[in-house]
Formats: sequence, C-alpha cells, structure tokens
Amino acid sequence: MHKNKFMTRLVSGALVSAMAGAVLLVGGVANAAPPAGTLGSLTITPATGTDISAVSARTSAACPSNSDSANMLIVGPIGAANPTFPASNPYPIVTTNSATFSTVAPFDLPFRKILRDAATERGTTLQTGEYDITAQCGAGFPFAVTGTFTGAMYFTSPTAYQTTDPNAGPTATTTTLTTNPVSPVTQGTSVALNAAVSPSAAGSVQFKDGAGSIGAAVPVAGGTASTTTSTLTAGTHSLTAVFTPTDPAAFGPSTSPAVSFVVNTSSGATATTTTLSVTPSGSVSQGTSVTLNGSVSPAAAAGSIQFTDGGTNLGAPVPVAGGTASTTTSTLAVGSHSLAASFIPANPAAFGASSSQPVPLTVTGSGGGTGSTATETITTTIASGSLVISVANTNVTLPSPALNPAGTLLSTSGNINPITVTDTRAGNPGWTVSGQVTDFSDGASHAINGANLGWAPHVIDKAAAQTVTPGATIDPANGIAPGASPPAGIGLSVSRTLATAATLAGIGTAHLDALLNLNVPTSTTAGTYTTTLTLTAI
Repeated sequence: MHKNKFMTRLVSGALVSAMAGAVLLVGGVANAAPPAGTLGSLTITPATGTDISAVSARTSAACPSNSDSANMLIVGPIGAANPTFPASNPYPIVTTNSATFSTVAPFDLPFRKILRDAATERGTTLQTGEYDITAQCGAGFPFAVTGTFTGAMYFTSPTAYQTTDPNAGPTATTTTLTTNPVSPVTQGTSVALNAAVSPSAAGSVQFKDGAGSIGAAVPVAGGTASTTTSTLTAGTHSLTAVFTPTDPAAFGPSTSPAVSFVVNTSSGATATTTTLSVTPSGSVSQGTSVTLNGSVSPAAAAGSIQFTDGGTNLGAPVPVAGGTASTTTSTLAVGSHSLAASFIPANPAAFGASSSQPVPLTVTGSGGGTGSTATETITTTIASGSLVISVANTNVTLPSPALNPAGTLLSTSGNINPITVTDTRAGNPGWTVSGQVTDFSDGASHAINGANLGWAPHVIDKAAAQTVTPGATIDPANGIAPGASPPAGIGLSVSRTLATAATLAGIGTAHLDALLNLNVPTSTTAGTYTTTLTLTAI
C-alpha cells in the first residue's frame, strides 16, 4: 500500500494526496457536552465580530496524551425559550478530527462554518444572548471524551458578538501597601514603598503621605508598583497607595489601607529648618525661567535638597553648598503649582531632615508683546517600502483521506504552513492576501476537482498597530467530478481571501495560516495527487 501523505507547496509548490486502498471510519460527535472546563479555557478570535466572521478558538493547554482527536460544540443562547442550538442537541461547530489537535501544546480549532450558516443549517436564526462553546479531547471510536475546554460568545444583537459579558461590571481590585524598612525609622532613611494590585491590571499607583503625593504616579507592572523616598519628616505619617486602572470599564480603582509610619529624629542629630524662595514669584507666563532657591539652617548641614512640584520631583536632588541649593526650570505647565524643598541629610545621625512650607506659583498662557518670528525648512524623503509574502516551509503533509460515516465521501484536513506578510509601504494602504488552486492531478489521466478543497483562514499573530481580519471560511465542494462547476462560494478553484489588513493599519508583520478541508469522490483512483496553491498579496 502507498505511504499515506498529503502535501502542499505554497506560491510555487504542490498539494499532494495519496489515496490508499484501505479506509478508516471516523467517530461521530457526541449528542451532549460533558461537564465543562476540566482542562482549561478557550480564547475566541476575533474577540468581537459578526454572524459572518471566520471564527477560531484556541485552547489554553494541550489534550491529554491518551487523546487522538478533538471536536467542538456550541449551545445557546443560554436560558432562551427556543435556543438556536439547544443543550439537548449541540451544534458540532468543529467535527471530530485529528488534524488540528495536539497533545503537547495549545492548539487552534477554526469553526467549520460561519455562525449564520450554522443556524440556517438548523433551520433557525441567531439570537441575542450567551453561547457556550466546549472543545472536547477524545480517543477511539466511538469517541470517548478525555477532557474539555470552555469559552463563550455574547451576541449583543442577532448579527454582532463579543467575548466579554456585556452584563458584567468592572472587576473589583484590591491594593495593599508595604514598606521596607518597616516603621519606625530614623529621619533621612531611604524607605521603599511597594504596592501590590490584585488581580493584576494595567494602570498606575499614586503613593500618598496623608493628602499629599509622594512623587509621580508609578505604572503597574506584573501587579506591582514601587517608589523610594528619603524625605519623610520626623513624626507619624499615614501612607497609602491609590490604584487607578487604565480601563475603568474592565477594572475598578482601589486604595490600600493606610500604613501608620513613624519617623524619629536621630539621637543626637541637630534639627534643621528648610525654606524656599521662588523667583519670579506669584504669577508668571508659560515658558518663563523660574529659579527655586532652598536654604538650610544651620548652614553647616551637609546633604542635598529635593525640589518638588505638587509632590512630584523636579529633577534630581541638588547638593547643598554653604547652606543653599537651587534649580531653574522653564517647563512648568499652565495652571497652579505648589513648590517645595526637602533637605536630605548626608548623615542622618548628625543632622535631621526637614521640608519647607509650600510656595504657590501660577503659570499663565504666554501672550502679549510684538514678538518676532523666524522659519526653517525641514525636508525628509519617505522610502516607498514594499509588501512581501513568504513561507519558511513550502511542503505540508496531510493524512490520507478517510471514508466518512455515511460512506459517501473520502475526506481529510490539516493546516497549511504559516505565511509571513510584511508591509513597509509608505501611505499604509492596507493589503489583501488571497489563494487559489488548480485541479489535483496524479501526473497521468486522473484528477480531483480543485473546488473539492476548502479552507478556514486564521490570523496567528500580528503587529500591535495592525488590524488584520481573516477571510471567510470556504467550504469544500461535496466531492464533485473533475470539470464540474461548483456551487457559488464553494471551493478554492477560484481566488479566495485568506486575510485583509485595513487601510492605515497594515504596516508591520503578520503571520497567517488556514485549515484545509478536502472532499474526494469515492470513485477516485488510488494514487498521489498534486495541485498548486498560489498565494497573492496586493
């Protein structure tokens, strides 16, 4: 018997199928989903779409090692009186196959039909509500479930969906604050303030000493944010961390419980007094050079002065010389400012830290005066760039087609190798990648109609600035004879869209693939059949 193989060569290659003399029966889809989520979750792509979007689900983990195939079922709307896909009769949105599952890594399961067509196949229509999706790993015939993954889609209308529950409010967060070292400390000690946000969410943390801010807000990374200060004055402080989310619709804000923090004057340390003068004072126009001059008493105190604006540092600490230190800035924004100076002793055991009273300053918009102007002409040349499509591996092997349960067709499926599309063109015009095959041939007198091959396109990944949409799923013809014309919209014998990048959102690199589905007439003579899949990017 021939060695079973099914190969594809992209751009200039060939698609080959070996028709073996023996066939294998494939197990059917279970009539109801088992208890859900035993192995993990499903990520639905795209996260938002319509009833005609080409949808794919990715598992959070691999199937168990004793699995040999996977399928996927959809039910919903949950709780509807007459659901589109009842729980008693789930729709097999991915039929049982071994081509797209894995026992070593997460894997993709492209929907075999757009959801509008799936509803039409059931003689009904989509409805508003929640649709639950269950991917089943399994083995053998009949299909025995070895584990499940779950996900959900929420149709906000009969034609539009999202993967986040529209009825769910923002997730509550909790922020906690710790210090290192812990209280009490000696005045002038460097204290690290560490905030932890749970669950981890994008945003920032503003550290507070009572109502005042300690420095600028710090971005949250990995659920934590930190800052360091050595300017806490002697006394008891109430320290907090205030979390502000980047997306308030997804996560709520939170403030940590206050941490009472005691700062003691060094035993034997000489107390200091810090004052601040601002020149010019009161009110200035935007862009005016403003000098902040800090004075420390006694003048013998060694150390540095940190100048602040509303608790935010203005540059690095400035060393004290002869009891004074100064800094100059012309970048203060329009509005009200509260300027201050804090003395940081070089030796906290000798001199204590101290802070000035805040000095208000108002910055107004610049204007008035006759002024003058000058011009410069700046020129640059934008390169035209290019649109390039490539593949690292031009050969794909698929399983030998197997007889379907009805005994009417030989079918097989499997993914093409990843395709790389890189766009560096000026103007960012967007792009479209399409594909088309010829009829299969065994090199002699036998053929398989190219329309018997279909695909389900998928975007593997893309640049953050890109908007890339996979093309519609194209069903294969039902094993039509060579030379026969397929029904409209069926098969890859005519050019079909693999993916599209939107105008002004195509610059960057994207990786694409597709699940191939081939139906072969049972009358096809055994042998190795080849076709060419040509991919075009424009």
